[in-house]
Amino acid sequence: MGAVKSRLARCWNSDCGCCGLRGVDSYDLKDLPRPPRLDASNDVVDGTRQGVLAVQGIDFCIETNGENHHTNKFNLMTRDVDRCLVVRRGQAFKLDILLNRPYDSRRDAVSFIFYVGDVEKRGPSDDTSAAVPMLEKGSETLGLWNAVYEGQMDSHLIVAVTPSADCIVAAWRIDVDTKLNGGSSLSYTHPLPIYVLFNPWCLNDSVYMPGHSHREEYVQEDGGLMFRGVHNRIKPTPWNYAQYEKDILDCALYLVREIGKIKGRARSDPIRTARALSAAVNVQDDNGVLFGNWGKELSDYSGGSHPLKWVGSLDILQRYYSRKKPVKYAQCWVYAGVLTTICRALGIPCRSVTGYDAAHDSQGSLTIDIIKDEDGNTLEEFTRDSVWNYHVWNEVWMERPDLGPEYGGWQAIDSTPQETSEDVYRCGPASLRAVRDGELQRPYDAAYVFAQVNADKVLWKYSGEIQPLKLMARDTISIGQNISTKAIGKMEREDITNLYKYPERTREERLTMEKALRKSESIFARYYLNDAFNDVIFEFELRDDIKIGQDFTVVLNIKNRSTVDQHNVKGVLRVDTVTYTGVTGDGVKREEFDKVLGPEGKERITLRVTFDDYYKKLVDQASFNIACLATIVDKNFDYFAQDDFRVRNPDIKISIEDKPVSKQEFTVNVKVENPLPIPLKNAKFYIQGPGLDQQLKIELDQNVPPGEFATAQFKITPPWAGRHQISAKFSSKEMHDVDGFLSFTVAPPITNGIPPIDGVESRQL
Repeated sequence: MGAVKSRLARCWNSDCGCCGLRGVDSYDLKDLPRPPRLDASNDVVDGTRQGVLAVQGIDFCIETNGENHHTNKFNLMTRDVDRCLVVRRGQAFKLDILLNRPYDSRRDAVSFIFYVGDVEKRGPSDDTSAAVPMLEKGSETLGLWNAVYEGQMDSHLIVAVTPSADCIVAAWRIDVDTKLNGGSSLSYTHPLPIYVLFNPWCLNDSVYMPGHSHREEYVQEDGGLMFRGVHNRIKPTPWNYAQYEKDILDCALYLVREIGKIKGRARSDPIRTARALSAAVNVQDDNGVLFGNWGKELSDYSGGSHPLKWVGSLDILQRYYSRKKPVKYAQCWVYAGVLTTICRALGIPCRSVTGYDAAHDSQGSLTIDIIKDEDGNTLEEFTRDSVWNYHVWNEVWMERPDLGPEYGGWQAIDSTPQETSEDVYRCGPASLRAVRDGELQRPYDAAYVFAQVNADKVLWKYSGEIQPLKLMARDTISIGQNISTKAIGKMEREDITNLYKYPERTREERLTMEKALRKSESIFARYYLNDAFNDVIFEFELRDDIKIGQDFTVVLNIKNRSTVDQHNVKGVLRVDTVTYTGVTGDGVKREEFDKVLGPEGKERITLRVTFDDYYKKLVDQASFNIACLATIVDKNFDYFAQDDFRVRNPDIKISIEDKPVSKQEFTVNVKVENPLPIPLKNAKFYIQGPGLDQQLKIELDQNVPPGEFATAQFKITPPWAGRHQISAKFSSKEMHDVDGFLSFTVAPPITNGIPPIDGVESRQL
């Protein structure tokens, strides 16, 4: 090792008045000359030449700090070489500093310089650096960076460092400056960074989340469920968040810094960070993570992966970070899954949320205005609003000092590029309290989120250019149904609709909606408030569980609510394929009818749909729109009623051989049945799970006959004990959007001859 020259530096005695050092705030890195640098690669051949204390290395105390800071699962902490320390702000972490001789408080001064490694130019007040003198216990400065002497053994100095609870979330570098009172000084630079994250365990952090089970679910859990389907047939979808895996944390920080363009002090603010990330995950305004694609045909997804093939965030973010180019392709649940991963990696509590019959209010009217022609077709050229069968977005947990203490807690953010916010495709964070109470001027984008879950749907009939739009129906309850997220600690659905709005048909809900509507400038909204409509009602009757490959029957019940008048009802019952974003595809079948209903009369219209009728017309997620357009002939009133319906795909069954033990390989079996009356060709499984550094793809070498099972087997080695999840997808030319998961607990390795506890806790879709 090479020699290190020492030279005089400013006096570190806080009472001499030379450098004016009075703590963290008074240490100006620009003005204070630094001692000569001692890198980790340098030796001190004469480090004791003048008795100067020399740092020879730093032990990050990976295991102890990882456990205390809930960061021990990060790949950065567990990889074989160059292990980095990952900690959370506002909480002490230990450093074991190896010195050339024991520390002597009577003649040695030790100080730490922390600085954000990716910032080249640091100003005196940009919070990208902190100079921290080592203090005795009890001398800490509350709210600021602190370094406290904990003790020593021989030449090992133990120091507890506490980053401020509002410091920048980033990869920090560390220098250790040592000085001999009245003599020379040295400086040591550690070659590896210390990653400092948001801290939901810290009361003084603005992302503090009370409750152990809540923090475990929304910060630590690396697998989970999202929900898709339709409101009357909800489909759980497993997702591997993988926030601890290789490159994920570095990618998250890259997105904040380079794509989100968050600089300086703003990187400590979860509000600014979450808002920037809602834009960085999509590609619309920058070189973000994901290209969106909502094409109807499989050929529309050439050059990338169909969104239904993704099993989790790992493959997406690793691809993105290695190339720094957007990944193809995504739809809303993929955006939400990736954003959950990024937020959890950074320490911001986050969950994915699904709303059924979710509105896209493009005109800001707070009503969803859909214009139909006389055949019931949506006139796309006049209709900018839409209703998606479901939409998946995110919530993040944080304080809102910009709004007031009552607006803290869950905040909605959305990375699916639908509408711009301040000229950028992003959404939120919008306080759920503000959304529920109709306080739509509260930043950010509360009006858009309000309409998404609580708008009233208004149907208009267009009869020609010289005819006024005719109000056919209004629907005050269907938008924003069954708002769902994964339950805490269980692979089940939790309904959180009450966080977004008051119960439908209650006085509070109508008052909130009317308050918002009366502030709208939309001509549709004003017309809607001044009109009323009430006549014959239509209700659909559907079987609850139809597996793909089976026939099904649609039943329309018509009821005349008048007690004195009879009505002649003429119309058409139709079944169309539909994408989950509400875009109608090919017509499957239709049935015209002409009925006379007496007072309080009822009629039942039946339409049988066979597998041959619908199979070749199916689009992405096997969903249908069932609609009735009818005219009450004697009153010249038009009605339109509709509902969504989905045939169910089979579930992948996952089983484990033997008892899962950490760091020991075991075998996993997957299988799925072919429910179709035709064989499955080009079948593939896509797998993510513990110990798989990359998404696993298994191609079957033969077709799967009707009624038979597609099967595969693979091996995994879980890196740690605890709860894990295996997520699987299956795809073939004939059947898509098939998934399954297995949630299980891995036991620690056998020690001292004591066998592990049987830890399998499986749950299938």
